[in-house]
Amino acid sequence: MKPVQRFPENQSDYQINASLFEEPRVSDTWRVFRILSEFVDGFETLSTIKRAITVFGSARTKPEDPQYHAAEQIGRMLGDDGYAVITGGGPGIMEAANRGASESSSPSVGVNIELPHEQTPNSYQDVAVDFRYFFVRKVMFVKYALGFVLMPGGFGTLDELFEMLTLIQTRKVKPVPVLLYGRPYWEGLLRWMQTTLLPRGMIDPVDLDICRIVETPEEVRDLFRQWYPGGPSPR
Repeated sequence: MKPVQRFPENQSDYQINASLFEEPRVSDTWRVFRILSEFVDGFETLSTIKRAITVFGSARTKPEDPQYHAAEQIGRMLGDDGYAVITGGGPGIMEAANRGASESSSPSVGVNIELPHEQTPNSYQDVAVDFRYFFVRKVMFVKYALGFVLMPGGFGTLDELFEMLTLIQTRKVKPVPVLLYGRPYWEGLLRWMQTTLLPRGMIDPVDLDICRIVETPEEVRDLFRQWYPGGPSPR
């Protein structure tokens, strides 16, 4: 696989960065078996998870950050309401949501990824599975989830947001709540969708209803209660 193109300060920096992304030289045919094994591993490990909410957010959020405390509350509240809580299994927001869920009677699930930096599995996972390929991991985020909560985050969180929006827009998955936590963080992005994408016909007005902004952990809990009035049911 070719190295990710960056803009390093010098060539030696580039060579160091490139080495982190190089894979063993194996044929694409054999790589298929590795990909298949990751799917099998994921399905077998998570097969008992029937009612879950996936929480996305930055790995860089510190424990003293208010967003960390909010994610912890959300994880605990969702767990208390009978939902397993799925995260990317790393530090930051992921750790916070797993930590909250681990204090409930519901499973705290980590869907971990091998990365050259940032991703150290947190210690609050009752169920954990490791992946090398992002696209396999993404399937696990979606397959078992009855909804999604997106806390502030970077490229990874934005990637996950637009993945969810696309899947729902194209009806590849059933409509479920997609909640964006924190108006100051997300309203600029939604305004750009409204003022740039919509007028140019890149999206339809109804597409803007797929996600909504929430401000408190209680609002997250209450919206899921409203969406699933009888409590969580299997997908």
